[in-house]
Amino acid sequence: MGRLGNLLRNPFASLFSREGGQLDRLATYVIREHERGRPLAEILDDPYLRNRTTPEQRQRLLDNPEVVRAIGAERISDARVSR
Repeated sequence: MGRLGNLLRNPFASLFSREGGQLDRLATYVIREHERGRPLAEILDDPYLRNRTTPEQRQRLLDNPEVVRAIGAERISDARVSR
């Protein structure tokens, strides 16, 4: 049955998996830019990120465990307060 079977079982799965993959790539971008020395607030206001996400998606990026681990929970908390 393969792909058709998956589609019939969960017709909306591809919608959510695509967004998840996009947010994973953007989380990688946030981490990489932070490692290059950019402040988190500057990264979140970056046109590259803003053009590809909604404000809600940017907030979800701050919940990503890899982003929290790389940047630090305290800095994430500070970014949420300043937004």
